[in-house]
Amino acid sequence: MSGKLTTHILDTVHGCPAANVAIELWAIDPASGQKTLLKTIRTNSDGRTDTPVLIGDEFQIGTYELVFAIGDYFSQRQLSLSEPRFLDRVPIQFGIADRTAHYHVPLLATPWSYTTYRGS
Repeated sequence: MSGKLTTHILDTVHGCPAANVAIELWAIDPASGQKTLLKTIRTNSDGRTDTPVLIGDEFQIGTYELVFAIGDYFSQRQLSLSEPRFLDRVPIQFGIADRTAHYHVPLLATPWSYTTYRGS
């Protein structure tokens, strides 16, 4: 059984999924800390990606970082935000230790705070 990585974003200010948010996925080399951009994706109208972020052969043990462009999302929602933004790009660094597991990394966000957890 092959594992996968998924994510979704909830806008807790408006109480809805966060649509059309850009997300970068980076692989992090454990020895050097060097980051390699693997892909850039966007959320759909349900605040999720249309396909898993990683699946099949691309789903490997390692350290990764998802970077959510949440500042752009809230600016498009026409909120009155300060410049510079308090939150702009939200990075979440995590590890994948089991290639058969489902890793779900949700983001609950406002322009001023966020939380995450390992979902199912």
